Parts: sequence; structure tokens; C-alpha cells
Amino acid sequence: MEMIKLKPELQAQLADYAARHGQNQAAALDQVLTTYLAWERQDYEEAVEGIRRGMADVEAGRTRPAAVFLTEVRRKYGFPG
Repeated sequence: MEMIKLKPELQAQLADYAARHGQNQAAALDQVLTTYLAWERQDYEEAVEGIRRGMADVEAGRTRPAAVFLTEVRRKYGFPG
């Protein structure tokens, strides 16, 4: 098994997390990494799908001039024009 060195401050955070969750550090690290990597994968897939939808809109001609969009955003959020 390969050992991974953690920065001391990260090691301290992991120790605190493990203690608060009643786990040893290895189990806590496994849980945290599993949760984060699942979130990261979902975020990535959602981003890719959003880009695909955007490209499909462009290819289908469902676009509007940037000036129109920016005017709408300024009005909606009260930004100066």
C-alpha cells in the first residue's frame, strides 16, 4: 500500500474530522474522498451537459445578440449601463 503524505495542517483537520465522526483517520479520509469525488464527477457531467445544450442551441439558431442579453442582465440586477 502506498503512503500518501499530507500537509500537517491537513492532517490536523483530518484528525479533527475523524474524531468528530467517531472514525479512525483512514476511514474518515475514505469517506471524505468518496463523497468529494462523487460530487466532482456529478459537477463535471452537469457542466458537460450544459455545454452540449448550449452548443445545440447555437447550432439550432436559438441565440440572441450579446447586447440584448447584457441589457436584460443590467436591468434585472440593477447594474449600471
